[in-house]
Amino acid sequence: MSTSNDTCEGIILPLLNEETWPIAGRTAMYLIGLLWSFMGVSIIADIFMCAIEVITSKKKTVKIANPKAEGGVEDIEVMVWNGTIANLTLMALGSSAPEILLSVIEIVGNKFYAGELGPSTIVGSASFNLLVITAVCIVGVPKGEVRTVRLIKVFAITAFFSIFAYIWLFLVLKVSSPNVVSIWEAVFTFCCFPILVILAFVADKDFCRKKREESDEEINLGIVGREGYLTADHVTKDGVAGVVKEVGKHPDLDPDTIATLAALEADKNTPHSRAWYRVDATRKITGGLKLKPKLDPKVTQALNEMKEGASVTSIISDEIPVIEFAASACAVFENEKKVRIYIVRRGNVNPQVIFKYETVDGTAESGADYIAQRGTMVFDANETQKYLDIEIVDDNEWEEDEVFFIKLALDTKSNAKLGKKNTMQITIINDDEPGTFDFTMASYLTKESVGDMRIPVMRSHGSDGRVEVQWKTTDMTATSGKDYYGGEGTLVFEHGEREKTIDIPIVDDAEFEKDESFKLELVEVSSGGAKLGKLKSTIITIVNDDEYNTILDRVVNLTHINLDRIRIGNATWGEQFRNAMNVNGGDVESAGVMDYIMHFFTFGWKVIFAFCPPPNFLNSGGWICFIVAIVMIGILTAIINDLASIFGCLVGLKDPVTAITFVALGTSLPDLFASKTAAVNEKYADASIGNVTGSNSVNVFLGLGLSWLIASIYWASKGQKFEVDSGTLSFSVLMYTVCAVCCILLLVARRTFSFFGKAELGGKRIPAIGSAIFLFCLWMLYVLTCAFQVYEYFSF
Repeated sequence: MSTSNDTCEGIILPLLNEETWPIAGRTAMYLIGLLWSFMGVSIIADIFMCAIEVITSKKKTVKIANPKAEGGVEDIEVMVWNGTIANLTLMALGSSAPEILLSVIEIVGNKFYAGELGPSTIVGSASFNLLVITAVCIVGVPKGEVRTVRLIKVFAITAFFSIFAYIWLFLVLKVSSPNVVSIWEAVFTFCCFPILVILAFVADKDFCRKKREESDEEINLGIVGREGYLTADHVTKDGVAGVVKEVGKHPDLDPDTIATLAALEADKNTPHSRAWYRVDATRKITGGLKLKPKLDPKVTQALNEMKEGASVTSIISDEIPVIEFAASACAVFENEKKVRIYIVRRGNVNPQVIFKYETVDGTAESGADYIAQRGTMVFDANETQKYLDIEIVDDNEWEEDEVFFIKLALDTKSNAKLGKKNTMQITIINDDEPGTFDFTMASYLTKESVGDMRIPVMRSHGSDGRVEVQWKTTDMTATSGKDYYGGEGTLVFEHGEREKTIDIPIVDDAEFEKDESFKLELVEVSSGGAKLGKLKSTIITIVNDDEYNTILDRVVNLTHINLDRIRIGNATWGEQFRNAMNVNGGDVESAGVMDYIMHFFTFGWKVIFAFCPPPNFLNSGGWICFIVAIVMIGILTAIINDLASIFGCLVGLKDPVTAITFVALGTSLPDLFASKTAAVNEKYADASIGNVTGSNSVNVFLGLGLSWLIASIYWASKGQKFEVDSGTLSFSVLMYTVCAVCCILLLVARRTFSFFGKAELGGKRIPAIGSAIFLFCLWMLYVLTCAFQVYEYFSF
């Protein structure tokens, strides 16, 4: 506790005699220490939340009837902990542990006399959580979207208790026994906690109504009509195949990237707990290991487009420039003395691309039949076509048709890749016929997973002039639109071009099927003198390949591995130290400037708290980590109590004002970021604002109920009463209650009226902003009126 500027002291601090130190220096030192300690308590709370997540995510195996399963019975895993029970007990304790322990430690440290910092922090944090966090969540939802509370009955129970708890405090302090807390009042306050949990559980199970068709466990596990639905707890081959089907055919996406996309897709479909979002927010703030891997923006966009039903091939293909020849073969008359070769660029046309070309002898020899060339060319930004001329030697001697080649290569500095037509065959001919057009083979085999099947059409016996070749497909056992995309088209051969391909997209439906076939025909040619050859039709057979299943199995395994990395609480002791000592847990490529800055400031705390046993230590199910972490939080909270009290003393702030400003904000900021993220990512508002009302109730019932029970029993054993100065605390409680009622009424109005979008969060932009401003003004009103009352600008 503190008395004057010269004798400002707490329970533990100061460790040295600081009376002769300059007040300005002490003030700066204690402010920095207080802010640094808030970072520390966030980090140990991260570990504490990991333990809670491991504890509450425990599962058991049950048997259900499933006609499709062997024997008609299927073993499935269901959660041991009910979600509502977990949120109101361990989850609430995890997010409110600093405030609860601060109140208990202050009572014990003050020799069981009532303090002002702990109770005021509880009420101040409740005000910030309900008003500011709700305001941020209302406007934080993406434009045009809404979030409603799914478990509305549970929310109604916790909302009622979040107001009743503070009304009860006011009655205890001002009406029942003014300025005194008796044992029965403390017992009732503490017992309201199990009453809240029981009533919320009853509301969650909805025992008063007819049984629902789908239970929560079925929804979470995806066992009711969701065989292909991908979640973190339900990774099936069918679910992963859906992702592979959408993105797996593109050559730029390897199985590792596809597995990462599948893991993110499963993670996105899985509702996360309050602990997950709290840990995620803390790690983002402190530069710790992120829960989600950072992907290339194009790949992330592909995942989002995939959810909207769009093809992602075009999105990914735009990422990398592709360089190739316009045709894979061409011909030139010897008397033309030169041939012009076109090189094209597909995909991303923005960056500059440097590439090399070189001629290679075939039956034609450089020097005797053509002039060899070797050089470098550059595609500038937005340039899609280049050409080069190769000189042909006209020796006036009859020769058979001769060929040479020209190939492409990329400069090592180019962020591009070569297309399939990266080598071109050039034929030197002596005739001037338009040519004969036919296929090279009477039939082709292609795998279902090939993507686009390229069927070559050859031009022989001349290549003079421009010729258009009409083609069409005819269904056999394969069906156009289902197994492949066929129809009719035109293939254009420019003067001198000798080979072109017809590209037929093959549908990979990720299902086992028998081999299926269709026919491709060359119908007619447009130029006089040009004609179709003997092989003017060909049969394409689509085979179901085993390679797809092998790749799919690998992607499924990699998806499981990626999901294990995303889950919290899986780190070993060694991994804890490695994550603590490296920015972003060692993923330096994804680390930003702020990650490095915050890692520098929090490095000491990370290493210290890495000594806490990991949640899976000794297969304890998280309980050893839970106990050690809460002890560490208690020790750090005692230091925060002294830092805040001494800092307030040095700058002339009274403990209640310090509590509702510095301490309340310092302990609640991680919750703010966690709720904001949950509001954006979750389908419902339960994880963002549904937990706020429950935590505010638990703060009173455990934080004040436990500390008051300890103190009232102690003083009763001494034959005395436990005295509590009701003036400041009762006014703070009254102001919070008024503001809380206004907030709850606003949320009811937002859910009821279409003007707000009929949802607690999001909706129409102007009403959402207006709601947020209203709630923020209520919080400012609470802080200012409480501060004025503490400094006796008016009496209460």
